[in-house]
Amino acid sequence: MDNKKTDSPTIIMDTPIACGFPSPAADSRENSLDFNELLLKHKSSTYCLKASGRSLENAGIFDGDILIVDKSLSPKQNDLVVAEYQGGFTAKRFKIQGDHIYLHPENDEFDDIIISERDSLSIFGVITGVVRTYRK
Repeated sequence: MDNKKTDSPTIIMDTPIACGFPSPAADSRENSLDFNELLLKHKSSTYCLKASGRSLENAGIFDGDILIVDKSLSPKQNDLVVAEYQGGFTAKRFKIQGDHIYLHPENDEFDDIIISERDSLSIFGVITGVVRTYRK
């Protein structure tokens, strides 16, 4: 076993784990898993926020999830972003259609936010990952 860091007790196996019918693992190799390396591509510009609400449920983001947000990235079509809109913060899907920008919720119970020239919009970062715990 090749551990770069001796203080990391987390192990990952090279063999994928079946989420359906179990498959026997053959000749698995163990490596250290560094969550900082996995989740933080630009450490100095990445921060974490706790999701609140239901507007991103269809994107697999639920109330209480931890959002990994990289503020060094410029948003591209269909990125999930954290934005300040009209003085409030929101997380939505970033969309461009023609000359229009809009923030799209991933839940049919909510409406798109269509950005006009009069609106105040700042993109604070692109959501690059999500952390969810199942047992506390």
